[in-house]
Amino acid sequence: MNDAHWLSRTELLIGKESLDKLKSAHILVAGLGGVGSYSAEAICRAGVGKMTIVDSDHVSPSNKNRQLLALTSTEGKNKSELMANRLLDINPELELKVFNEYLIAEEIPAILNIGFDYVIDAIDTLGPKIFFIKSCLEKNISLVSSMGAGGRYDPLQVKVADIDQSYGCQFAQVVRKKLHGLGINTGFKVVYSAEPVSKKAMIVTDNSPNKKSTVGTISYMPAVFGLIAASVAIRDLINE
Repeated sequence: MNDAHWLSRTELLIGKESLDKLKSAHILVAGLGGVGSYSAEAICRAGVGKMTIVDSDHVSPSNKNRQLLALTSTEGKNKSELMANRLLDINPELELKVFNEYLIAEEIPAILNIGFDYVIDAIDTLGPKIFFIKSCLEKNISLVSSMGAGGRYDPLQVKVADIDQSYGCQFAQVVRKKLHGLGINTGFKVVYSAEPVSKKAMIVTDNSPNKKSTVGTISYMPAVFGLIAASVAIRDLINE
């Protein structure tokens, strides 16, 4: 592959030194749904040289309104395998580790011990998300975490701030409360929106062990969250 060709536009924008930083960086993307799939692709297309992706979920028909990997032809297939094939099709020289597993507390420290320059948290289940964030902070790994993209449809209200400066997002409020109980008040960036969520956009569900409700979504909002999260990681790596 001719790196000078496929990354020439990127180098023109950020310069060779910054591009070299990205080529030597290792980024973890945890969760490959509507947010994480777009994050992972943007990270790869920016020229990051090493990536680790984690997800055990499979594509379902309900994913098709918002998830990059969800197609009629991919229904029932594993998201981590689909993402891996897509990333390597973009950059065959990418050093890629794939974990096709659900992130439980016992496994998170071992994965983080691999060593990362940056982590993107696109986990949408509260318990694993809290433990994952806590573990990243304990290991001093730079982190950006996605809060709730569901129930919103105005991308101009999406913001980036330290977790203690986030507001107007019920999911972020719950995350803050859980972390406060663990003695964590600050120390990582979040992508969030203060746009109010209509009660009409949410239904209570009892058919999932991990989610108590289903929130309405629109095609572009998880993508916006994911792309902004990727931009935070890329810009922080370049400017460190």
